[in-house]
Amino acid sequence: MATYVLVPGAWLGGWAWQDVASGLRDRGHDVYPITLTGLGERVHLARPEIDLETHITDVVNTIAWNDLDDVILAGHSYAGTVVTGVADRMPDRISQLVYVDSAPLGDGMAMVDLYPPEALAALRQTIDQFGEGWRYPFPGFEMLAEDTSIAGLGEREQEAMVAKSTPHPWATYTQPLRLKHADAEDTPYRRVLIACDEMRGLVAAGVPQIAAMAGPPWHYLEMETGHWPMFSAPRELVELLDGLTGDR
Repeated sequence: MATYVLVPGAWLGGWAWQDVASGLRDRGHDVYPITLTGLGERVHLARPEIDLETHITDVVNTIAWNDLDDVILAGHSYAGTVVTGVADRMPDRISQLVYVDSAPLGDGMAMVDLYPPEALAALRQTIDQFGEGWRYPFPGFEMLAEDTSIAGLGEREQEAMVAKSTPHPWATYTQPLRLKHADAEDTPYRRVLIACDEMRGLVAAGVPQIAAMAGPPWHYLEMETGHWPMFSAPRELVELLDGLTGDR
């Protein structure tokens, strides 16, 4: 039996992992789907002060207060930054650090650094106009599909995401990630990339930081599905996550 901590990306809560968590539990594993502060069923706690450190602390405290060790810690999309911070703060509790169609940020980087200037300016305008200056509203699938793969998301999955998604605290995107062990050459945990359409495309394009994740010391796995595999291909994602326990 393994212990999994699953962290969802922007706008989502622990509910997003329901099918994956059920599949892993059916295989005898212990699973902790996280809902980050201000999202999902914790939306009533939303406030402008929620930042990246808040979300890192959410996961750190889940691991600490439940006395979890040898954790397989998985972060999807935005949560790749969150789990990077968690592993930096408690590396000895983590056995495998899994990026689900995501990648780590470097020390001192923020999510906003990934946006071109024009796109970031438009995003800030949206947040000011529709999010009271501190919330990042769910943009809808028409807009998401412009630069992110929604392959595999049928009408049912899209309706569920629209119904349950909540605005994301914007300060989590603007606060830089601070790492205490940024210069460490070795980690006590294995790093894993599960690359779906978005990351597979970046690997194929030879983007240096991402292409490096497709070879040692990384463990590289692929899924032929869109950016939200917990909805579009949950059984396949369960297979890959379950397989991590026996292929080291």
